Amino acid sequence: MWTLTAVFILGWLAVSGVGGPYFGRIGEVSTNDQSSFLPRSAESTRASDWVERFSDSSGPPAIIVAERPSTSSPSDARAADALEEITERAQDAGIVDEASPPVPSDDERAYEVIAPIVSEDAGEGVETLRAIIADADVEGMTVQVTGPAAFTADLVEAFQGIDGLLLLVAVGAVFAILVVVYRSPLLPIVVLLTSVSALSAAIFVIWHLASAGVLPINGQVQGILFILVVGATTDYSLLYVARFRDALAVPGVGRARATLTALRGAWEPILASGGTVIAGLLCLLTSDLSSTRALGPVAAIGLVIAIAAALTFLPAMLALLGRAAFFPFAPKPGRGTAALGVDPAVDPGSRAQRVEGRGLWASIARLVAAHPRRVWLGALIILIIPALWAPRFSADGVSQADLVLGQSQTRDGQATLEKHFPGGSGSPLQIVVDAAEQRPVARALQRLDTVESLTVTSAEMKSGSASFESDGRLTKVPEQATDRTPTATASDAGPGARRGPPKTVTPKPTTAEGRVLLQATLAQDPNSPEAWDSVAQVRDVVHAEDPDALVGGPSAVALDSNDTAERDRTIAIPLILAVITLILMLLLRSVLAPVLLVGLTVVSFATALGTSALVFQHVLGLPDADPSVPLYAFVFLVALGIDYNIFLMSRVREEAVRVGTRPGVLLGLMRTGGVITSAGIVLAATFAALAVLPIMFLVQLAFIVAFGVLLDAILVRSFLVPGLFYDIGRASWWPFARRIR
Repeated sequence: MWTLTAVFILGWLAVSGVGGPYFGRIGEVSTNDQSSFLPRSAESTRASDWVERFSDSSGPPAIIVAERPSTSSPSDARAADALEEITERAQDAGIVDEASPPVPSDDERAYEVIAPIVSEDAGEGVETLRAIIADADVEGMTVQVTGPAAFTADLVEAFQGIDGLLLLVAVGAVFAILVVVYRSPLLPIVVLLTSVSALSAAIFVIWHLASAGVLPINGQVQGILFILVVGATTDYSLLYVARFRDALAVPGVGRARATLTALRGAWEPILASGGTVIAGLLCLLTSDLSSTRALGPVAAIGLVIAIAAALTFLPAMLALLGRAAFFPFAPKPGRGTAALGVDPAVDPGSRAQRVEGRGLWASIARLVAAHPRRVWLGALIILIIPALWAPRFSADGVSQADLVLGQSQTRDGQATLEKHFPGGSGSPLQIVVDAAEQRPVARALQRLDTVESLTVTSAEMKSGSASFESDGRLTKVPEQATDRTPTATASDAGPGARRGPPKTVTPKPTTAEGRVLLQATLAQDPNSPEAWDSVAQVRDVVHAEDPDALVGGPSAVALDSNDTAERDRTIAIPLILAVITLILMLLLRSVLAPVLLVGLTVVSFATALGTSALVFQHVLGLPDADPSVPLYAFVFLVALGIDYNIFLMSRVREEAVRVGTRPGVLLGLMRTGGVITSAGIVLAATFAALAVLPIMFLVQLAFIVAFGVLLDAILVRSFLVPGLFYDIGRASWWPFARRIR
């Protein structure tokens, strides 16, 4: 045994040494580009593939918007010269592709410049561009950088705290809770060392899979991986520690025997609960959004490693330390949960079971035994009242401007842009249509109030695009506005010749395989729900004229992402419920008990969602959420809620086989109540740590999961489930109740 103990300890320490350096490198293999997570079948994805054929620039555009206090300060020429100097310096620095000339607003108080970022790191490119602006002579003007590239840069900056701040807060919170729970300075260090070792191994594996292109990950998946591995490893460790401490409390039991006893009692519920969560997470493989689909295997890999660490590294460390791990409150024979019991003289089928022992959990067990129906009905009513607000939880999508919380130049710049230009300026819809259908499509689009302006890509135009008349015809332009060789006119005949008007020509659109690229600027902010509604309207109009047309662009990407997330939610949630219910039936060898447990977990989820709707809308001022938030919250609350169900009910069944169902419920409650509550508090604290990152998605997920886990561990597992199953009695195991009294 001691040889195996040494192998486990040295092996995990070696794993930590190898995987540790990858903590700061996982950002190298993650991306936060929303369009990269859409399926290839999405219309905006197919449109993007076509758009690349019309332009050499593939970088996201940054929009430089300059606002001056009046129409005369500074002068038009000086303002335009300052902006051109900025773009020239940015081009010289290699961060910006060929930028548009400064375009004045109708009120003559602002200019905008479209500057595609060509730097591989959009965040670095935007930061450099802002530094160039800060050094430029723009006296009298407020110059800001906004647009898709700037929003991406904000996300990148917000996720920079994942490797350091997030992990530090999570580990610090867990350590503080464990010190309070165990009143020992050493045991929390051992448990956290187990969690960090598991996380090191998980990051090492995930980094190489992501680097090889097997699993695409983003900042959200990265943050959830950190929290889930630390929280789950700690939870499984708490279950093992509880069994180990109980074994040490038996007179005459040493650390070697206690280790074997604890492993025999802990391995099955840990494997069962972990396996159930993994099965639920793998249901996310049915998702179309690759970020959601990747979360399944990423989190599953993390949980497999967490289980391995909790069943190998932790037992080895505790076997080495023995009672010293609990210093200064080492387990004493006859103390702890071993002192809790029920009167064996009472008939197991009787509702009047007598609890023996003292303490909080003995008191709760007495309450359950005395008034089981009142207990579970009261707890259920407490859950149902806030659950009535669950339908009011709005998850229709969040504007890109609201994804990052706190101060943002990008958000302020977008507001400035909307004040002086059409809301969609700089982020137009990109519409790929058959060249033969160009005119009817253009005519139909210009009838829409939501379309502010419409152009077609034209390589021969010096501006890069040509505009339309109201009837769908291309607007004629002076020949000098094109790259065509000037045609001789009367004005070129000599000084005495009669001068005629400059020659006008009809621009030729750029074509690619018989298609042209239209660009429709919307009247609304391209990141707003109103713009998403406009995308749907534009698609209806365009497809009526050309069924094979494709509508893309930032607003279309956001709409397709929201629609895909809603579809994923509709498919994944019922599948997860079905899989978890079937697994519980196999584990508990019952039909009724799993159905009741899953039903209560769903009610608990609805309560968390309803409470979150009230808090987000009336306290935090967050009126909407990303469509993926309910799915992510459901996965973790239901899967982890079932985790605690398995911890409790596996112990209840173990005791029920020995002493009967009702005594077994009370014994299971008393002997797991402390560890389940501690595990719930730890997991809630780790998920709450996600809120330190200023990302609305993670802040909302942190609150829902943290609140839901606490609700589940404290109210549902301590009162509702024990009260309900005590009330039902032996019938809980229907239809396989023959072996149980």
